[in-house]
Amino acid sequence: MSAAEGTTAWATIQRVILPSTDQPDTVSLYADAGTASGIRLRENDELARTPKLPEDKLQMFSSGSQQAHFEDLLTRHSMRVRSGEQISFGTYFNAFAASYWRRWTSVRDIRLVVRTSGTGTVTVYKSNARGSVQRVDGVHVDGDTTSAFELSLKPFGDGGWYWFDLAASADGLVLESAQWETAATDGPKGQVTLEITTMNKPDFCLNNARILADNPDVLENVKEILIVDQGTQKVEDQEGFAAVRDALGGKLRIINQANLGGSGGFARGMFEAVENGSDYALLLDDDIVVEPESIARLLTFADHCRKPTIVGGHMFDLYNRSVLHTFGEVVDPFRIVPALPHADMETRHDFSVANLRQTPWLHRRVDVDYNGWWMCLIPTKVIQEIGLSLPLFIKWDDAEYGLRAREAGFATVSMPGAAVWHVSWIDKDDLVGWQAYFHARNRLITTLIHSPYPKGGRVLRESFQSDVKHLVSMQYFTEHGHIEALRDLLKGPDDLHQVLGTKLPEINALKADYPDAQLKEDVDDFPAPKIGRGPMGGTVVGLPSKKQLIPWGIKTVARQLIKAPGPESAERPQGYLAHRDNRWYRVAHYDSVVVSNAEGTGASWYQRDPKRLKSMLTETTRLHLQLFRDWDKLAQQYRSAVAEISSFDAWKKTFEANSKDGD
Repeated sequence: MSAAEGTTAWATIQRVILPSTDQPDTVSLYADAGTASGIRLRENDELARTPKLPEDKLQMFSSGSQQAHFEDLLTRHSMRVRSGEQISFGTYFNAFAASYWRRWTSVRDIRLVVRTSGTGTVTVYKSNARGSVQRVDGVHVDGDTTSAFELSLKPFGDGGWYWFDLAASADGLVLESAQWETAATDGPKGQVTLEITTMNKPDFCLNNARILADNPDVLENVKEILIVDQGTQKVEDQEGFAAVRDALGGKLRIINQANLGGSGGFARGMFEAVENGSDYALLLDDDIVVEPESIARLLTFADHCRKPTIVGGHMFDLYNRSVLHTFGEVVDPFRIVPALPHADMETRHDFSVANLRQTPWLHRRVDVDYNGWWMCLIPTKVIQEIGLSLPLFIKWDDAEYGLRAREAGFATVSMPGAAVWHVSWIDKDDLVGWQAYFHARNRLITTLIHSPYPKGGRVLRESFQSDVKHLVSMQYFTEHGHIEALRDLLKGPDDLHQVLGTKLPEINALKADYPDAQLKEDVDDFPAPKIGRGPMGGTVVGLPSKKQLIPWGIKTVARQLIKAPGPESAERPQGYLAHRDNRWYRVAHYDSVVVSNAEGTGASWYQRDPKRLKSMLTETTRLHLQLFRDWDKLAQQYRSAVAEISSFDAWKKTFEANSKDGD
């Protein structure tokens, strides 16, 4: 530790930040009360290392542990530590992800600078990949003090973090500011185009623009803020837009274009970033709340990477803000589905229950295949080499791009300490309804292009199984989308740009033909269920075992094909199912049932139709057999077409044909 400034010129690479005044529910992500020794894990205790149940996690806290006081937060960079208390900055947003800097950048030495006033101690800690806590250094402070600690990144090959704690004496202690630094370089900082794709979420977009305007320091190297507006409810028409636009000092630009989906909006952001000479395109979803400091952190990290690297932020639950979606995204190559990077990881980790210091798997560095485009920084050098997004409308565009980049030698890093709050997947069900077409088609396209296994591994089998489940669940509109996806897939890649703006209206036009696609807000809008025991005598139907699954499936499909539904089922449903009970093995026993949607905004009436079931089952069987036979030829067609359909020229034609500027 050195108490005075040295001769080396230092540059800040991460500042300590604190939550804004309107987010008291996020304090656990920024500051944590309690001593490090009081919550240190026993490395050989598996329950402590990988707790799965909330009650197991709670056992890891010391009896003296408590949450930091929200009222002690003074500014975005300073806070008060009360007399006799200790505050740790070993948290998601304020610990330093040493192993990520060690792995992906040329930085090997850093410095922590802590400015305090009052009396107490500053103690520096580190962890290793197993999550064990180790004291590094410490100093007693009194009065206005600047403490500097020079630290090495060399021991962090597989994981680990740095952080510091503050302990106040009887008179109290105030953190004035703190930052992590490294030796300054002579090169210029990269310039970024920040792009938001939106479709009828103008309130979210304007709120994020306002957040950016309120934090001008993070916009120093933002060349342009671009909103690609593809909706009918325009951001420009929102009350307060002019004030936010003016506050952003001319950096905000709106592009209006037809609805080309997320891939069309994000491709536009990539395109414009290259056109305006930016070094990076930062893609943001629209239904998010951004932690503005994340912008500076992603850009700083990317600037220090040894070679061009895609750097993304994590996603927290917008409606439960201490809950992290995942810590990293990989693709299972045999199934082509998102998977967890390692067995210890869990989804939806709640930092208010177990913070960084209590969760060993968070200390292991996670290497990923891709980062979701809720927040993702892409170097324009990567874009110029591998092209723009594929024209997929929605779903799988981010995963496919990450896989494509990796095959071209460009890594993706999901960077801890950079994040947004996003509407959780729990509040959505995008595997049914109009989105099912894009899920099915785009997963298969990604498989054709990137699968290393013959016939795509297990993807075709799972695709057919999914179709059977939807059919026995009376989700005929969803299945229509799957069948259309297979038909379009077999046509080859040449029409992907042409159907980009037309496929969704075509799918939505079919809703009138399917009762399961017609949503009503109130269950009382449906006929009241007939009083009775319901299917299976009213017993709760569970998931068949693996041994029983095939005979159960054959029996269920046969029953639905042969046995006509009761005549009353078209007049009155047999019951009502909440969304959490909408499971294929349960719904399959009904002839008619009202089912609520994931968002809780309405319900649909599922009605069994043997003729439709037979027709669709025959067609999906035929299409899957054809896809199996033609797999190798199709895979070659799609792989050969990637460069063309993701090219600047192809996308430029699509943008020009779908421009709405000047309307």
